[in-house]
Amino acid sequence: MAAIGTTPLEDRVWLVTGASSGIGKATALGLARLGGTVVLACRDATRGEAAQHEIVRDSKNPKVTLMIVDLASQASIVSFAEEFTQDYRRLDALVNNAGVFTRERMTTPDGLELQFAVNYLGGFLLSHLLLDLLLASTPSRIVNVSSSAHKGATINFDDLQGERKYAGYKAYSQSKLAQILFTVEYARRLAGTGVTVNAVHPGVIKTNLASDETPKIFRFVRMFFKSPAKGAETPIFLVASPTVANLSGQYFVQRHVKAPSPQAQDPAVARRLYDVSVKLAGLESGGTPS
Repeated sequence: MAAIGTTPLEDRVWLVTGASSGIGKATALGLARLGGTVVLACRDATRGEAAQHEIVRDSKNPKVTLMIVDLASQASIVSFAEEFTQDYRRLDALVNNAGVFTRERMTTPDGLELQFAVNYLGGFLLSHLLLDLLLASTPSRIVNVSSSAHKGATINFDDLQGERKYAGYKAYSQSKLAQILFTVEYARRLAGTGVTVNAVHPGVIKTNLASDETPKIFRFVRMFFKSPAKGAETPIFLVASPTVANLSGQYFVQRHVKAPSPQAQDPAVARRLYDVSVKLAGLESGGTPS
């Protein structure tokens, strides 16, 4: 079987968040078909177990495991990372895929706006907590599943949690912009370590995201969106293809590097957001790459 770097694909360990449905599930299935170990990080045990059984059945790969984590809870993320590092001796790729959309403002147990916390800060925290394992497994990769919804968005540092004024789509777009800014900044900080960080727009995909939140006309239009399998193609490519082994800090659309919005390319905003996120995630600044 083909190999990436020096380790055969069947010996690789890949972690996908939000893997019980949609793009996450399709990404996990595609990776399982490559023969490695795939860990599904899911919030709901029942849905996660169903996805695990389907992926094992369809991929013929028994090395698909399930772990439970709530990315809206920093305590859950910390506990998950501790358990993962105890159970696995390597991590070749982390796919930060989990996402939510809410029209009304909701908060997490940590007092953060839900979309900011789940779509962005959860992956930020998890990436840091698993960094030592990623470094020990180099060459390794972080893939952040973002969206073209980041275009037109800005990071509102004066009201980052939407406490003064809130609009669901605006908060969603800000969270997706934050993912790309994190991608750029973390790639800069990890340059030369063997860990790459890239972001991806999977396309306009038919998933369960916002299925209970959107008007009927949008749910009708959703019928014509691309399948999750199509949306998973580029995330799988970024995890497994040797052609992108040396690329980092990039934004991909349909397997090609594309320029994100000008706001996503502002290094000062990226650094400021990173510093703010370190504090919001409860991380010691001295323990992160500079």
